[in-house]
Amino acid sequence: MRKVSVLLASGGLDSTTLAYWMMAKRVQFYPLFVNYGQHCATTELNTLRQVLPKRILRKLEIVDVAAIYAGSQSRLIRETNLWEESITKEDLYLPYRNILLLSIAAARVQSAGGGTVYTAFINSNHAEEIDCSARFFGRLSELLKSFGGVRVKMPFRYKSKAQVARIGIRLGAPIGETFSCQVNSRVPCGACPNCVDRLQGLAALGG
Repeated sequence: MRKVSVLLASGGLDSTTLAYWMMAKRVQFYPLFVNYGQHCATTELNTLRQVLPKRILRKLEIVDVAAIYAGSQSRLIRETNLWEESITKEDLYLPYRNILLLSIAAARVQSAGGGTVYTAFINSNHAEEIDCSARFFGRLSELLKSFGGVRVKMPFRYKSKAQVARIGIRLGAPIGETFSCQVNSRVPCGACPNCVDRLQGLAALGG
């Protein structure tokens, strides 16, 4: 049975650039979108459908596990009213989100006969999740490979947002059309960790 490659895709700058990087490397893959109940799921999915080529979108798979975080007070799940509420980065914490995403993708790959999970996690200064460290990713990658034979590849793990943006521009990825906001599902807030990373990365392109 032919091994498969899956890309965890969200419509954000990083995963969109990784998709174009994989296409340039002639990696055959299908994008996997996970709805874990994030308030911006519809926006992310619509953006994903705009930024990826149709030949890739034909293979898009969507997994809905929104019930897992039902009742969560995380602002990734419960959208903020920017006119009336203020939030901190701690409000954006969602327990084990990255474990969930990687486990779903790995289970999908293993069920299809084995292969590789690609994900666009980068070296972000704003990452606070306990499951977002290099140590965590290394251990989980070893576990998935040892028990199930699924490989996890993170080509951008040690790159900055600016470096990823440069790769995207070079490859012709529509990074200007991507969506990354954690706080608002309609208009990027410009202040959440994802927005700050994105704005700083794009600003650095002019330096």
